[in-house]
Amino acid sequence: MGCCNSRTKKALKIGCGITAILLIILLIVAITLYFTILKPKSPEVTTQSVTLETVRLEPFPAFHLNITIGLILTIHNRNYGSFKYDSSRAYVTYRGDPAAEAPIEADTIPARADHDLSTTVLIDSDGFSKNPNFLGDLFSGCLNFTSSTALHGKVTVWKVLKLKARTVSTCDISVFIKFQNATSVCKSKIKF
Repeated sequence: MGCCNSRTKKALKIGCGITAILLIILLIVAITLYFTILKPKSPEVTTQSVTLETVRLEPFPAFHLNITIGLILTIHNRNYGSFKYDSSRAYVTYRGDPAAEAPIEADTIPARADHDLSTTVLIDSDGFSKNPNFLGDLFSGCLNFTSSTALHGKVTVWKVLKLKARTVSTCDISVFIKFQNATSVCKSKIKF
């Protein structure tokens, strides 16, 4: 009976040792997967087109400038999970002064996919024409704006892991009045 008891203890120790080794291996694999594949990455935002749709300048009786910009951005979701975001707004400023805002409708960006986001922004000079730099920039023929957008939503990985996320995008937009065109450069990052 003592011999059987020592065999049982030895088998139990071996079983516990193998189980512990397997758990450590699974933990290492899970950590490696997270930091190499599943770790949330910032989406890449590229500007497909910035079009200056209209420029309306009324110098008299009171100075007034309206600029309509069409903006198409492509958001590349580099993650292995989809990103579903809520409705939001894009804000445009001129040297820190409010210039415009535009609605952004709720949508989902599938995992490892591209998503086009288009919006039209009507910029009205009433909000920023008193800025001391405005007349100098206007006469130089180039007005520089900054747009910012925060999209709040959830990242879903393999329909199991759901994380609240927020992606913040900023674009520097240059409007060339004389040439009737515009350019932009965008940056984006995701926060969990």
